[in-house]
Formats: sequence, C-alpha cells, structure tokens
Amino acid sequence: MSKLFIIPTPIGNLEDMTLRAIRILGEVDLLLAEDTRTTGKLLQHYNIKVPMMAHHLHNEHKTLPSLIAKLKSGMRIAMASDAGTPAISDPGFLLVRECIRQGIEVECLPGATAFVPALVNSGLPNDRFCFEGFIPQKKGRSTRLATLAAETRTMVFYESPHRLVKTLKTFAEVFGPDRQASVSRELSKLHEENARGTLQELVTHFEKGTVKGEICIVVAGAGHKEKSEPEEQD
Repeated sequence: MSKLFIIPTPIGNLEDMTLRAIRILGEVDLLLAEDTRTTGKLLQHYNIKVPMMAHHLHNEHKTLPSLIAKLKSGMRIAMASDAGTPAISDPGFLLVRECIRQGIEVECLPGATAFVPALVNSGLPNDRFCFEGFIPQKKGRSTRLATLAAETRTMVFYESPHRLVKTLKTFAEVFGPDRQASVSRELSKLHEENARGTLQELVTHFEKGTVKGEICIVVAGAGHKEKSEPEEQD
C-alpha cells in the first residue's frame, strides 16, 4: 500500500536515529530530502541505498502534484529534512496536508527534534509551553512579540546564530531584562552548550564571542517568579 512516512533525523549525533527509521528508509521506493548531500551522509553512515529526490521550501509547491501521483500509483515514499522532524520549521506541511486531503495514509515516526531537549534542559516549567519557532524578521515581528508579552506559558523559539544577540536584546526589551531564559546550541553535538540566566545575563554572555551552531531559546512565561543563579554547562 502507498504511504508517506515522515522520518525524523538526528539534530547532531548520528546515533540518534531509531531502529525503525533505519529499517523504513531501507524499504521505501523514494526518499524526499531537504538537501540530498546532507541526507546522503546519513544514508552512507547506515549503509542505506534508496533513490533520493530534493524536496525543499523552494520547490515543494511545484513537486506536490507529481508526488501525489506517485503515491496514488502505489509508491511508498519517505520524507526527511536536514535535521529533526520534517514540517517543524522545515518543509513537509504542504505534502502532509495534501496527502490527508487525497486519502493517502501518512505515518510520522517519533524521533529527534531540537525544542524538546532545549525545553527540558532549560529548567523552566514545561508542563505547559508554546512553540513559536522562528519569529518574523521584519513584517509582523513587533506584533508577534507584543502578543507574547503577556504569555504565561514557557515560550520556545528557534534562531540563527548570527541573530542571537540581537534577538535576546529584543526579548529583554519586550519581556524585561530580568526574565529567566535559556539558550541551547549544538544540541547532541560535542560542543553542546546550555546557558541559563536572565535575558540580560544571556546578552552579556553571548556578546563575548562569535556564536556558532543551531540555536534554541527558551523564555519563562509572564509571572514566573523563580530566581536562580545564572549558569553555563558545556
């Protein structure tokens, strides 16, 4: 039977692939990859041979009809992004939605994603939280942040390393410099860092040098009263 498999891939450490994901990758007829070069390294590591096709933000609208046709013809297709779970701040949503509309079965495997370990590592309340992903850089940025100023749940954001300090400064202006927060980078990699403290303390910390790696910011919700000493863990 035709089926679309959503395959999470490691956010850093290649050992974070699940056994089922490895098996399914070896069984499907086609693998959609955000970057075939990046995914090719993962396949080589696990000695998996499967035809690949590029599927990313710049071509997903154009390739959608042909992929639906392939699935309807009986093909079993897997989709993987460069790191983490497809459709979470990555391509995938459009294809999943269209498969559901067309009555094509979709199966999303559990696996790696960056915001869960970042949230747990933060030490901030995680019983209720909101995932905001990448906030707009221009249009809609101020409006989005203004709506979050009164958010009482812990908030989780993605950010690029070269914009980290600027974003932390903006957060300090909107949420207040004493709001507790955490920045996780290079999760699951050799140089993983989880820096915790107030937003102002985090600005000071990351202004000291060049920031590298994938970034996840966790910010306490409004009304969070817990005080803790800032700390850094390498």
